[in-house]
Amino acid sequence: MSELKWFKSRYSGEDGDSCVEVATLPTAIHVRDSKVADGPRLTLSPEAWSAFTAFARTAD
Repeated sequence: MSELKWFKSRYSGEDGDSCVEVATLPTAIHVRDSKVADGPRLTLSPEAWSAFTAFARTAD
């Protein structure tokens, strides 16, 4: 796999120590814990990621 370019949300704040990071590819979205960069990753289809983020925007 080519080197992924990870980023955090602009809403994560200055400390950024309790965040997830995301790397996007055309066929997959990769998610990891920002504190454990070499730890496990969650890989989602773009459709699943879109459904998750839509839900997260409406959840309390």
